[in-house]
Amino acid sequence: MADVPEDAPHDCPGTQSEDAGKSSACAGCPNQAICASSKPKGPEPDIHLVKAKLDAIRHKILVLSGKGGVGKSTFTAHLAHAFASDQNIEVGIMDIDICGPSIPRVMGVESEQVHHSNSGWSPIFVQDNLCVMSVGFLLPSADDAVIWRGPKKNGLIKQFLRDVDWGTLDYLFIDTPPGTSDEHISVAQYLKCTDVDGAVIITTPQEVALLDVRKEITFCKKVGMPVIGVVENMSGFVCPKCTTETQIFPPTTGGGEQLAKDMDVPFLGKLPLDPRIGKCCDEGKSFLEECPDSPATRAFVDIVSKVKERCGDTSPS
Repeated sequence: MADVPEDAPHDCPGTQSEDAGKSSACAGCPNQAICASSKPKGPEPDIHLVKAKLDAIRHKILVLSGKGGVGKSTFTAHLAHAFASDQNIEVGIMDIDICGPSIPRVMGVESEQVHHSNSGWSPIFVQDNLCVMSVGFLLPSADDAVIWRGPKKNGLIKQFLRDVDWGTLDYLFIDTPPGTSDEHISVAQYLKCTDVDGAVIITTPQEVALLDVRKEITFCKKVGMPVIGVVENMSGFVCPKCTTETQIFPPTTGGGEQLAKDMDVPFLGKLPLDPRIGKCCDEGKSFLEECPDSPATRAFVDIVSKVKERCGDTSPS
C-alpha cells in the first residue's frame, strides 16, 4: 500500500484510513502519534458559503511576495486607485496582513470603524466605488499588536471572505503578509473554488529579495494559484525635480525580469522609486492622482493595463 510507512507494523491500516493511529496494529508504531493527530479532515464546511459570497465578484487578485518591505501594500493600494479611477468599476481591497495592517493608513481611512448588519460586516468606503476591509479597523488603537496563532488568523480570513458584505464588485484585491504560511494557505484554499484570477508577485531588484520571491512563485505553483505576473518595484530612483532615474538597488542577478524568465511566469514591468509615493501613502492619498506626470505613474498605468489584459478585461485604462 502506498500510504503505509516503511517502518510500520505488518497490519498497518494505512495513513489515510479512518483507523490510522487508533487500530490495535498501531500500538508501538513510531508513527502512531503522527497518524492519530494528522488524520485527514473532511472538506472545509464553509467553502460553499465563501463561494456563494464571492460569486458576485468578477475578478479576485492576490498581491504576494515572499519578502517583506518590497511594497505590497503600496502596490495594492495604488492598483485599487488605478482601477477605481474609472467610476464604472467597483473595487474592493481585503487586507489579510493580520499583524501589520497598513492598508487603512495608506488609503486614508485609518480612523474609521467597521459596522455590522444583518448582511454582514460593512467594508469602509474610500470613495463611492472603492471599499476596504482590514483588521486595522477592528483594533482599539493603531498601536495595538495582534498576537495571534495560526488558527485565529485563519478564522479571521474566513470571516473576511464569508461575512463581509462586499456587494457586487468588479475587482477584489487581496493584500497579504510576506511568506508562504498560514494566511497564504488559508486564502488559497478558500479562493480555489471561486475562479480566482491569480496573484501579482512583487519583488525588488536585489538578489536578497529574489531569493524569497522564488519561493513564493513555487508556492503558487504547488497550490494551483495562477501567477498573473511579476512586478519589479523600487527599480530605480526618480528625482522629483528633474525626473532623472538612477539605479539604487542594482539587479546583480538580472532582477525581476530575469526571475520571471527563469520561473516561466509573465513579467509585468518595473516601478521606479519616487519619494512622493511614500509621502502620499503617509497622507492617505493616491500618488497616481497627485503626481500624474511622474515616470512611476506612467509605469504603473502600463502595469495596470497588463493586469486588465491578463484578467480578460479589455476596457480602456
